[in-house]
Amino acid sequence: MRSCSIPLLCAAAGAGLLLAGCSENSILGGRSDADWATDTGYPGEADADYDGDEGTGANDDTQPPEQEDDFIALRPAQTDIYVFIANPTRGTVTRVNVFTQDVLTTDVGNDPQVVLTSPDYTTAVVFNRGDDSVTILDADTLASFEVEVRDNFNNMVMSPNGNWVGLWHDRAAESPDDPPPTGVQSFNEASFVHVPTGDHFPMAVGFNPRDIRFTPDSTLAVVVSDEFLAMVDLTVSVPSPTLVQVAEDLLDPPIAEEVAITPSGAYAFVRQFGAEDLVVVDLSTHDVSRLPVGINPTDLDLTPDGTKAVVVSRGSGEVYVFDAANPFDTPDILALPEEATLGSVVMAPSGDQAILYTTAVLEATYATWDLGTDEITLRSLVKPVAGIAVTPTGESLLVFHTKDDAVDADPNSPFDNKWALSLIDLDDFRSNPLLLPSEPIGYANALSGLRGYLIMENQQWLSVLRYDTLLYDEYRLRSYPVHLGVLPDLDIADGDEPPAWVSQEHSLGRISFFDPDDESMETITGFELNSGIED
Repeated sequence: MRSCSIPLLCAAAGAGLLLAGCSENSILGGRSDADWATDTGYPGEADADYDGDEGTGANDDTQPPEQEDDFIALRPAQTDIYVFIANPTRGTVTRVNVFTQDVLTTDVGNDPQVVLTSPDYTTAVVFNRGDDSVTILDADTLASFEVEVRDNFNNMVMSPNGNWVGLWHDRAAESPDDPPPTGVQSFNEASFVHVPTGDHFPMAVGFNPRDIRFTPDSTLAVVVSDEFLAMVDLTVSVPSPTLVQVAEDLLDPPIAEEVAITPSGAYAFVRQFGAEDLVVVDLSTHDVSRLPVGINPTDLDLTPDGTKAVVVSRGSGEVYVFDAANPFDTPDILALPEEATLGSVVMAPSGDQAILYTTAVLEATYATWDLGTDEITLRSLVKPVAGIAVTPTGESLLVFHTKDDAVDADPNSPFDNKWALSLIDLDDFRSNPLLLPSEPIGYANALSGLRGYLIMENQQWLSVLRYDTLLYDEYRLRSYPVHLGVLPDLDIADGDEPPAWVSQEHSLGRISFFDPDDESMETITGFELNSGIED
């Protein structure tokens, strides 16, 4: 293990993030319509209902699925003291100690891609994509051990109590730099690792696993695939899957895109693309029920308080709102505006407002949904949507736009065939569309909701977004940025705004810290060799 430590000139801070959505030629790396028609999954899987045409009305829904994903794949992991940052090209993880202002770097496996920290702050778990392994780190000492998992995985999630991580190959998390698979391949597998002991439990869970979720008490994991919901009891000595059939037609199952578990752990909801029902699985009895949700449900979310399950049915232009604790009660059904395609929803953290949009077609619109009055208002944008993000306070909205334009776009617009971002005030809906010089590759928000931070491909700048004024500033970086985040706020009452960090390309490590209180930038280069601060 290699490590080093040098002081940082930075203060305590906090971070927040809520993002959904992607589309072709977007910051999220979505696929084209032609790709979707022939490549909806693994060999032998295709969506017979999708024909690549645009469709002619609300009930003629031939568009590909909505694409939802965080476009910061390497989010930093935080504890009450540390921030952990993966360095994929160097096979290391950097730990920032907010109290002592030290940076410490340690070796992990090849190409670390995901870092997660346990809720008790004692452990960091690193998924190493390059050698199909998990490194388990003591957060204080950085003592570590490595656990081999099954091949060709690309995603990892942690149970609420931090005792388990689940890994699988997630189609939604694929990226162009994924290493090509070697040897025999399986499309049915998942690995569960017991974090305290490093015990590894590999298992076949159903063809093409889409997602892994845990019950709030961490006693049960569920893995959704197109045919089955694999239920994994984590309280037994050797966990193994129990398969519950969620597809009515095993010969041509619809794509099971999402699974959500109610806060009580009583039910799992499964949304299938192209279906007309929401699948409800009783997690105690394994009973499977189906609730009508219109034509082609394309998004499923729980409200921030977990009391409601919301399904957007793009094909019939409706939103279904279920009581999560009593899903068999009659749902509320809201009609969506007929003038636009709306297939995705993201909730404001405050729970009083939601945003409806689509990433499946190039339409320059979105809608606001007042959850108190159920009023849905359609609004215009300068370009189609690649992703939508609500700030942690729910007062502002970021719209990441596709480079491609809407069919009816003005060819003389300054945004024609350009990357763009819109800042929107969710109180009076003022907006400030920004023309971007290149594709966004990452962003982060301060928990205060006052500022956001943006980095772009091949641009040596940190863009600071000011949500109160909808204005921005830019600060020069010493090299191209890779990832960014915001340090945790250790004293919310002191009124100081959290500093942001930006990791950058450098063979020996480089990280910059931006203090928003005095708008200063300080950079550390070569910290893996115990170098010093550059003024």
